[in-house]
Amino acid sequence: MILLTGGAGYIALHTAAVLIETGHDVVLFDNFCNSKPLAVERLAAIVGRPVPCVQGDVRSRTDLDGLFDQYSIDAVIHFAGLKAVGESAAEPLRYYDNNVGGSLVLLEAMQQAEVRRIVFSSSACVYGEPDASPIPESAALRPANVYGRTKLMVEEILRDLQLAAPGWSVALLRYFNPVGAHPSGLIGEDPNGVPNNLMPFVTQVAVGRRPQLQVFGGDYPTPDGSGVRDYIHVMDLADGHRAALDWALRDPREVLTANLGTGQGYSVLDLVRSFEQASGRAIPYRIVARRAGDVAAYWGDPLLARQRLGWTARRTLEDMCRDSWNWQSRNPQGFA
Repeated sequence: MILLTGGAGYIALHTAAVLIETGHDVVLFDNFCNSKPLAVERLAAIVGRPVPCVQGDVRSRTDLDGLFDQYSIDAVIHFAGLKAVGESAAEPLRYYDNNVGGSLVLLEAMQQAEVRRIVFSSSACVYGEPDASPIPESAALRPANVYGRTKLMVEEILRDLQLAAPGWSVALLRYFNPVGAHPSGLIGEDPNGVPNNLMPFVTQVAVGRRPQLQVFGGDYPTPDGSGVRDYIHVMDLADGHRAALDWALRDPREVLTANLGTGQGYSVLDLVRSFEQASGRAIPYRIVARRAGDVAAYWGDPLLARQRLGWTARRTLEDMCRDSWNWQSRNPQGFA
């Protein structure tokens, strides 16, 4: 049985679908602070059977001990965490409490339950402003925002833990900007409140939920002035987590750090234009001031993931936009 913390969230749901379809049993664990129970029902419709989901908080040792007592867990994929860059700057204590504190409690519960295989959902934010792109895993680690620092802290905790207790097998996955949705259109990205990520904001403009897109920064040193990112289809990302899990289950007893990206950078306006073509809808936008903590451009070097995990991103920007529009047009109000 594979435990997915934050299991009702965007990336975890798609990963669960891939894991179940490739023969794994999973249990989801979520406090639903930024997800919805209906999403779990949609996942069940995709895989053709109920998926166990336990409501609880990674900061609660009681919740976690009960979970490990109830289920025979072989490995954990740790997704649970707050993830908005701007919000992290405004509420740093909340982010350190949830992302770092929650990870510590989870690891203590895993250690008690003798579960020592973990895949950690980290972030390319740990690199901060890179010296150059594509970014290899060996690049300097200097996160430019609180969110990125919480991810780096958890990475360091996991490295220290594995050094002190070599029986642990740890995969640290640094991924870039997930977009897209399951091709069924049953699950996709549906954040609470105003989206902090680009694609759900674009799709909500397309269905009329928002009047226009705000593009944060039009004066970056990039070809069109907007920020450049490594957008990756969420189904490719789910495949990457499956590959990392299979690696951990082979019990290598080491720490593996790998980028999950396409190796290709696209600007915000590139994505907007591609989405307009995929949807047939115009996306009005307005360029506003940069956000604190954002960097101009970065995309990853995915070579190591190909070499160590046998994983490569296969889906194009057109695929990402098409599947995002399929999800949002079928579900104009998301999971509501």
